[in-house]
Amino acid sequence: MFYVFLAEGFEETEALATLDVMRRAKLDVLTVGVTGELVTSSHKVTVKADILPDKINLDNIEGVVLPGGVPGTPNLEKADCVINTVKYCYDNDKIVAAICAAPSILGHLGMLKNKKATCFPEYETELEGAQYTAAHTEIDGKIITAKGAGCSIEFGHAIVTAVLSKETADSVIEAMQCL
Repeated sequence: MFYVFLAEGFEETEALATLDVMRRAKLDVLTVGVTGELVTSSHKVTVKADILPDKINLDNIEGVVLPGGVPGTPNLEKADCVINTVKYCYDNDKIVAAICAAPSILGHLGMLKNKKATCFPEYETELEGAQYTAAHTEIDGKIITAKGAGCSIEFGHAIVTAVLSKETADSVIEAMQCL
């Protein structure tokens, strides 16, 4: 199971396009409403989350996805359920994926030391200890980072590649007419 965390002010393309690619690849993915069942994005799109934080099950977790956005990213970072789940995934060699401003959370937690990482421009100083690459998407072990909304499909592709295979990921985005 993957959890995509949604907090007030999240970037909707980063969350929903990534979620879409993952579900098309038949990965088990649920959205988690960190700030409630109905969560409003940075561009005023309201989404109903699949579950609330009390329904997170770490027994079958495969990874987490943190969409960016402002104030979404700061709202994610101040939520204990997000930080605890991210730490669990990191400590247990699960996928930790973050896009746009959200890789800053991983930097603040010390998870990017000696890792290649990318993020939205102007957040690179928050990637403490990382080798900032400015790539659209970066995979370093179980850490996957991406630059911003325009990279969301590629970000989803990277997650599917890491979990299943490049062939499966290519097939999904080819069917979406991205290749």
